[in-house]
Amino acid sequence: MQISISTRHGQLSDATRSKIAAKVERMGRLFERLSFIEVTVDLEHEQSPTVDVLVSAEHKHDFVATEQSTSLLAALDGAIHKIEQQLRKYKEKVQDHHRADNPRQAKVPLEPNPSGE
Repeated sequence: MQISISTRHGQLSDATRSKIAAKVERMGRLFERLSFIEVTVDLEHEQSPTVDVLVSAEHKHDFVATEQSTSLLAALDGAIHKIEQQLRKYKEKVQDHHRADNPRQAKVPLEPNPSGE
């Protein structure tokens, strides 16, 4: 999995970049088919930085989240939370699709209750 961290209107320290990389790497545990994560930090408004996270998964699925907060790490946590929700929903959808009953299996109808209830 590749991770790209870029900034607009400013610079990030190496320590901040490593914190961001460590936080986004954890998303790989939630969904193992991630191929690329791009984090863009916009520092145009110093009091409320904006974080954009773009996650690419196999089979051309992209997940996007944007968050603005009073601190950089709070905005990053909010964006990661949004992406994790999207990944959980997608993973659940894929797993439910694979768990669907096989249409070739014969379904046995339930017998009606003889007491009429």
